[in-house]
Amino acid sequence: MARINFYEYIVFILFSLLILHTFSIIAHSEKLDEKKPCKRFVLYYHDILFNGTNAANATSATVAKPTKLGNYNHGMLVVFDDPITKDNDLLSPPVARAQGFYFYDMKTEYNAWFSYTLIFNSTEHKGTINIMGADMMSEETRDLSVVGGTGDFFMTRGIATFRTDVAQGAYYFRLEMDIKLYECY
Repeated sequence: MARINFYEYIVFILFSLLILHTFSIIAHSEKLDEKKPCKRFVLYYHDILFNGTNAANATSATVAKPTKLGNYNHGMLVVFDDPITKDNDLLSPPVARAQGFYFYDMKTEYNAWFSYTLIFNSTEHKGTINIMGADMMSEETRDLSVVGGTGDFFMTRGIATFRTDVAQGAYYFRLEMDIKLYECY
């Protein structure tokens, strides 16, 4: 009876793990069709910045004031808990809340970096969607990354396309979010 030495055993184990890993990659390597998301919906994000007098209606507040670098709010950090609606009416019933922050990160033009979670708790959807990325405000549309989720949106990935629907001064803006999910479990 032949004995397997230690090195042959290690090589066998490593080779087996390599084969299992290869099969796992092949099994999970569906090509994503960027033209056909598995879920798609349009929502409206309403942000009312606290201005010192609107505490009853404000949904966001500046927690770090802008620096003196340029005239574009560079360094300003805003934390928010904003209503999300199915249409562009602020008074419509919210279908979710957006909770997170954005900060202005360019000295030469308006640009913000967002990181937030959409929190759904309704009969239609339960769970969260995590979104983050740069909002290049001078562009008509901007794509931010959907980097995960929970509940109905477990481990989802995709794109949230922003379009500024309304900006009323420095204290209210509404974004149209066209959310396209390409990985749905």
